[in-house]
Amino acid sequence: MRSGMDMVSIIRKKKAGGALAREEIEYVVRGATEKTLPDYQLSAWLMAVCWRGMDARETTDLTLAMAHSGETVDLSELGGVCVDKHSTGGVGDTTTLILTPLVAACGAPVAKMSGHALGHTGGTLDKLESIPGMGIELGQQAFIAQVRRIGCALVGQTDALAPADKTLYALRDVTGTVESLPLIASSIVSKKLASGAGAIVLDVKTGNGAMMQTEAESIELARRMVDIGRIAGKPMVAVITGMDEPLGSHVGNALEVKEAIDVLAGRVEGPLLEVSLILGALMLVAAGKAPDTATARAKLTEALRCGAGLQKLRQMIQAQGGDPRVADDPSLLPQAVHRVPVPTLRAGYVARMDTVAIGYAAQSLGAGRVTKDDVIDPAVGLVMQVRIGDRVEAGQPLAVLYANDTEHVAEALEAVQRAIVIEDTQVEPPRLIRALVTAEGIIKQE
Repeated sequence: MRSGMDMVSIIRKKKAGGALAREEIEYVVRGATEKTLPDYQLSAWLMAVCWRGMDARETTDLTLAMAHSGETVDLSELGGVCVDKHSTGGVGDTTTLILTPLVAACGAPVAKMSGHALGHTGGTLDKLESIPGMGIELGQQAFIAQVRRIGCALVGQTDALAPADKTLYALRDVTGTVESLPLIASSIVSKKLASGAGAIVLDVKTGNGAMMQTEAESIELARRMVDIGRIAGKPMVAVITGMDEPLGSHVGNALEVKEAIDVLAGRVEGPLLEVSLILGALMLVAAGKAPDTATARAKLTEALRCGAGLQKLRQMIQAQGGDPRVADDPSLLPQAVHRVPVPTLRAGYVARMDTVAIGYAAQSLGAGRVTKDDVIDPAVGLVMQVRIGDRVEAGQPLAVLYANDTEHVAEALEAVQRAIVIEDTQVEPPRLIRALVTAEGIIKQE
């Protein structure tokens, strides 16, 4: 620690627009980790960063300090390049459940740590826990041993992983500083670096159901994260994907597991499959298992065709204590008692959707949490019946609600009807892929 360093001086320096030295950033992170700095000083520092921003070097220093604020996972003994994928979050986004086994079936080890959800988006761990018997807690050695044995593991992050980020994120949530790009980028990447991945593919969502709602904001967030990876010597690439409607048709935990199984079994096509293939191809290239994305996509398609991806999912479920029969019989997943169609009130074309409102409708049925102590009902949620651009007739179902009680059904039904706007003129479906962001630059997709 540098002699004479104190938090008030650091806050003043950033408030005045100065660039913080690495030692100053490490001082803040150490104070957040060890609880030696009071919340009011950390909150003032976060607000100063939100106002004044951070340059690429500062953001990288913050990311690395948070990544090393607790335990880190060493995957070097596995050999090769362990590849990870991270999504900034969306509704009906089940790509992790598809890609973890599918990419592993193509020869690239996938050692992935995920989290629970709070809010309108579903958490990967909540989806996994809907599989009967499925365990999500593995010690580091058991985690590595499973990846060595079957090629993949999908488990929960430990509390010891990037603990400084947990402290700062909790303060950001209550101080109006969530939207700061350097704070978002460092939060996401610090956990990825701590979890030991050799290369990282980022799925940065854009649109009304995303954290960043404009394409420009999403590209800037992606650029910042890729820059951190470049400076830190960690290969990273980001895809900007649309979230102006749910990615898949199923929203809810067991429902999304079912859809992932259907994709791996070759029963589902459309945007969820397409985004999975794009991300998966980049993962295989990053892992050195394909020379280019065209070759990688062909390998993924073959793994779907021959059933290798679904077989790898069976192996992963069994290895983590779950019932592998769900891969062949999704009806073994938790089932909701009530299925209630949501009728459209008029004929016309689906013009746009409020994707967040659709996520909250599923949450109101019990598919998500309002507070971290809420108990999720794994069986409930909704299944979309339409996409933007579709023609609908009066009374035709827009979605089907899955519920275990009727207390919130009317509320969810009305919320979905309000969220899906029907107009007389047909519109083009929103673009799925908006841009590719690499260390070399940004490639817009028209």
